[in-house]
Amino acid sequence: MTLKIMVVEDEEIKRETIKDFLEEKGFNILAFDNPVSTLSNIGNFDPDIVVSDLRLPSFDGITLMKKAKEIKPSLDFIIMTAFASVDTAVEAMKQGAFDYIKKPFELEELLVIIERLIKIKELKSENLLLKEKLEDKYDCCNIVGKSKEMRAVYELIDSVSDSSCTVLIKGESGTGKELVANAIHYNSVRKNGPFIKINCSVFNPNLLESELFGHEKGAFTGAIREKSGKFELAHRGTIFLDDIDDMPFDLQVKLLRVLQEREIERVGGNKPISVDVRIVAATKVDLKAKVQKGEFREDLYYRINVVRIDLPPLKARKEDISLLFNFFLKKYCEREKVNFPEISGAALTPLFSYNWPGNVRELENFTERLVTLNKSVRAIDEKMVRSFMPENESSFFGDVISLINESKSFIEIIDLAEKALLKWALREGNGNKTAAANLLKMKRTTFCDKLLKHGMEE
Repeated sequence: MTLKIMVVEDEEIKRETIKDFLEEKGFNILAFDNPVSTLSNIGNFDPDIVVSDLRLPSFDGITLMKKAKEIKPSLDFIIMTAFASVDTAVEAMKQGAFDYIKKPFELEELLVIIERLIKIKELKSENLLLKEKLEDKYDCCNIVGKSKEMRAVYELIDSVSDSSCTVLIKGESGTGKELVANAIHYNSVRKNGPFIKINCSVFNPNLLESELFGHEKGAFTGAIREKSGKFELAHRGTIFLDDIDDMPFDLQVKLLRVLQEREIERVGGNKPISVDVRIVAATKVDLKAKVQKGEFREDLYYRINVVRIDLPPLKARKEDISLLFNFFLKKYCEREKVNFPEISGAALTPLFSYNWPGNVRELENFTERLVTLNKSVRAIDEKMVRSFMPENESSFFGDVISLINESKSFIEIIDLAEKALLKWALREGNGNKTAAANLLKMKRTTFCDKLLKHGMEE
């Protein structure tokens, strides 16, 4: 699209010279000898830039700029001024002019300023477009939120995606650390490579070492064949190390070697294997504090903390709750093949007043339960939402706490707590075993087996 420029100069020869020069450079030019005519034509011509003399009949270039910006706030001004008026031109810049040029000047000098302005306008336009698209960009990774806290997260994800730097994601349980790791990988140059996930807290030290680095045949009892570890499987892709704070000290040394030398050795092997892997780690604790306590290697901490993304807890971005609730409501309505219900404005009130200690995961589980147990409901009101809120489940949690207070043995507590949980699920599921099993994220057959174990099967 051809850029439109207004030229305002009361001296005819100078005005026509500038006009002809800029037209030769491909700009659409409209020239005037006074500010009044300029203002009256802004609406019709819709210029992008005004090149105006400072001294004009009727009123000066600064006044023209102020009046013109009232018509079109985004309009950019370049002020032409004689040497004696430089101070005034500087004042014009303080009041919104892009730049000034001293008379007499070479036309190429003016062109340089215009081209610089065009570049800046293009960057501003691109940035605005990126900000508008940034929030939607990560919807494909199920990251939902338009709060300023989440926009900051999106910007960080965007800035690290196209590099191979190590990233540390810090956030409470349920804030979406794995989703962020997904977004980093699938928006990076490694997106066509593997994305390998491993939780460092669910394996014992020996098994974790084998999972991460693989093992050779005969490396230990049960190693009947060689096995590639997660780092080998993640070659030319990304590995996500969740709960890295639970990684044993000796394995931290091996991870440090991967970061420094980009190679691993399998358990029971002595042959270095090169790996091209981007590491994204996550933690829900303060790693720096663990370093100070001697519970985490300081050198490894600085290696993985190249770029840090802090995920806010849900209570710190409550303006996103309605978006998240609607997102999960749609998700589970589609899964259960039920119509999307109407939601009263008051229905959201309890959601905003609760602190969500389990963060987004807790809100998702709450919404799933709401949909699962209300498939025939056409509208969701405040009363219904309140009946499902966590504070109304105190009977179940009270049962568990009372077991602990009675000084029962650990096995007795687990046994009685499981029974209380089964009772709670049956109550919430209105006696429907399938619904109750879904609430507990287990198969119906497993649920029935547990009922039988506790003598609760009719």
